[in-house]
Amino acid sequence: EVDKQLEHLKRQARQAEQYQQFKEQQRIKEAQVRALECRQLDTELAGLRDAIVNNETLLEAKVAEQRQSETQIELCREQQDEANARLAQTQAENYRVGAEISRIEQQILHQRELSERLARSHTELADQIAALSEDIEQDGARRETLAQDIADIEPRLSMLSGDDGERQKALADIEVALAQWQLRWDEHSRLRGETTRAAEVERTKIEYLDRQAFDAERRREALSVERAALDVTVLAEALERMSADHDMQRAGLDTLGDTLDERKQTVQATQEQQRGLQNALAQLRNDGETARGRLASLETLQHAALGQEQGAAQRWLAAQGLDHTQRLGEVLQVEAGWETAVETVLGQLIEAAVVDTSAQLLPVVADFAEGHLALVDARTGDFEVAADSLASKVQGPVAARRWLASILVAEGLDEAQSRLPTLAVHEAIITRQGEWIGSGWLRLLRSGASGQGTLLREREIHDLRAQIERQAEQEAELGEQITQCRHAVGEAEQQREDAQRALYLAHRSVAELAGQMQSQQGKLESAQARLERIDAELGQLEQDTLGAQERARDARQALELALARMAELEDQRVAFEQERRELSDKRDLARTGAREARDAAHDLALKLQGARTEVAALEQSLLRMHAQRDALQQRHTEVAAQLAQGDAPIKALETERQTSLDQRVVAERELAAARSGIEGVMAELRRYEGLRQSSDQHALALREEISRKRVNEEGFKLRIESLLEAITGAGLELAQVLDELPGDAEINGWRQAVADLETRIRRLEPVNLAAISEYGQAQQRKEYLDAQNTDLVTALETLEAAIRKIDRETRGRFKDTFDRVNTGIQALYPRLFGGGHAYLELTGEDLLDTGVAIMARPPGKRVSNISLLSGGEKAMTAVALVFSIFQLNPAPFCMLDEVDAPLDEANVNR
Repeated sequence: EVDKQLEHLKRQARQAEQYQQFKEQQRIKEAQVRALECRQLDTELAGLRDAIVNNETLLEAKVAEQRQSETQIELCREQQDEANARLAQTQAENYRVGAEISRIEQQILHQRELSERLARSHTELADQIAALSEDIEQDGARRETLAQDIADIEPRLSMLSGDDGERQKALADIEVALAQWQLRWDEHSRLRGETTRAAEVERTKIEYLDRQAFDAERRREALSVERAALDVTVLAEALERMSADHDMQRAGLDTLGDTLDERKQTVQATQEQQRGLQNALAQLRNDGETARGRLASLETLQHAALGQEQGAAQRWLAAQGLDHTQRLGEVLQVEAGWETAVETVLGQLIEAAVVDTSAQLLPVVADFAEGHLALVDARTGDFEVAADSLASKVQGPVAARRWLASILVAEGLDEAQSRLPTLAVHEAIITRQGEWIGSGWLRLLRSGASGQGTLLREREIHDLRAQIERQAEQEAELGEQITQCRHAVGEAEQQREDAQRALYLAHRSVAELAGQMQSQQGKLESAQARLERIDAELGQLEQDTLGAQERARDARQALELALARMAELEDQRVAFEQERRELSDKRDLARTGAREARDAAHDLALKLQGARTEVAALEQSLLRMHAQRDALQQRHTEVAAQLAQGDAPIKALETERQTSLDQRVVAERELAAARSGIEGVMAELRRYEGLRQSSDQHALALREEISRKRVNEEGFKLRIESLLEAITGAGLELAQVLDELPGDAEINGWRQAVADLETRIRRLEPVNLAAISEYGQAQQRKEYLDAQNTDLVTALETLEAAIRKIDRETRGRFKDTFDRVNTGIQALYPRLFGGGHAYLELTGEDLLDTGVAIMARPPGKRVSNISLLSGGEKAMTAVALVFSIFQLNPAPFCMLDEVDAPLDEANVNR
């Protein structure tokens, strides 16, 4: 196998070397193509730079034209500024003259309106002076009349004042008599009020006590009805029924809890089953991956072993359309154990291609120039062979079985040697181990420790394929089981949720029932407490009713006394009212006379005061009207003087307006001239602006053209730099590549050469470039493995001999030690216990892995197991065993810690 692998790597190494040569040629050709492209780009770049220089010259000329236009534009703008200044000055003068004309016209209009207002004011002032003079005469006559009235009223007012004093004194005497009556009436009213209030109090008390008795009776009836309605027995029975239902639901709650636990266990068990199936599926897939990896590796080795790799024979078979035919090693079915023998006999024929008719290929075999080629007819059929021939161990093409028919089989070398003299000249014999013997010759085929024959490998390949198919079926089956298990888990979880929900509802029902029980218990306790309160309240109501009746009798007696006193006071009230009416009539007469005298005197006093006030007001009004008349007369004189001046101001303003109109005509002529000058300057400015814009557009177009060409220049530079980097990356220099190029080198021809090299390289791919180093490493590894195998075989034999020696000595030493310890414990145990016996026995037959059991029987006891001993007996037995082991190799001291802890005093001394 290693030799075949070395041959395979050798072919790959040659292919890799050829591939490297082509790659080197490709590298040089590509560098030359890039050098030609660089040379071509340099030429194009030079032409582009010349075009850029020409465009820059044109651009400078257009920029000069633009600067000249800008200079003329600046001159025009200066002229425009001067013309604008003259226009503004002329226009300002025009505006000033217009404003002056408007001012004069406004003054003329104002002067005319002022003359009209003065005329109206002169007339109005004359009317006002005449009206004031008339008012002054009327007020003087009224003042004289009021003075005569005041002289008549003053004597009459003195006489009425004396009569009013006498009447006021009579009224005061009657008022004193009424005040004395009022004091006696107040005392009578107080007594009558107290009596009335006392009667009302007693009457109210009687009503209150009667109402209290009525309320008590109604309350007693209500309490009696409520007491009759409070049936404590019914509440107690309802509470007992609720308690029974609560106990029943609690029992059902326990059952539901058990059901939930069972459902949880079911879910857990189903999940465990699912995890187990998933683990089994994962393990099966892992085994499948291992088997597929092993199959791929074996198929690769089998592919190489059967000569199906690329080579002269394979190419010839491909040319004949037989590159996919099976090899003899793939179709032969060999009886188990005889694969090595069959492979030894067939040799390289096992790589033969199985074809339908090999004879038809004989005419074209001459085309096969070199290499190894084997063909086997694919026909099969019955073929009589000897039972002891190698062909009887094989099923397959007839041609191969005929080849094997002359080879006899033997189970071993001894049988083969014994049958060797009986062989015919054309016969040979072979053993299971592949020892092929003939008349005067011997051939052996031995694989390495890790080697494997082609037929054995083919059998393993078939087994692995069958195993992979079985594993695929098992994976599908496990997948179905996992799916079913998932459904089962889902159903179990749903059942668990249902049980959980039922348990929750049961818990809630129990809680609600417990709350109802607690409420019912509260109702029962409340009813019992209410009965007690009702009985107590009924007793209290009986006592309150008796007390109210007693107080009502006392109140009725007091009311009768108050009513008798009220009748006496009523008679006195009638007499008092008669006296009050007589005094009131006298007071009213006196008060009427006094009021009439007072009113007459008051009216005269008011009339006198009004006359005096009006005289004073008339005097003030006369003084004011005299002052107003003097002021109006003075204003009337001033207005008459202004009217006397006439139209003189208006004529002066008309003259001034005419002068301003003449000035405006001159200003308008100057304004028209200034505007005409500005229009001329603006036309010149627009012409130069057009010239500058045209220059700008031409310059912009040239700049864009230069920018495009510079971008192209940068593109050329980048491409050249990229090509130079590629040439440098290939380990070459541009100058060197250009020097090596022939003079007639043409870029398209070189590109075609590179394409041809790429095609040849693709034909070689895939290429194992590591095959060169792998071939050397494999050669060294083969030599190393051969030497290592020899060393390992020698070391293994030495190690097996040492193991046998160690096992032999270990058995002897263990047997001797066991016997000595057993003898020691048999002697020490009776001494420690004062009787009884103990011994050791082996639990197995092999001394290398057997266990040791201690059998102990204290005096007077029969025990079957040491665990049945007491703590002290176990301690004493352990001491006997320790001392027996200690005697094998005694020491000066033996320290025992806490051995006597479970022992009594007698055993401690022992």
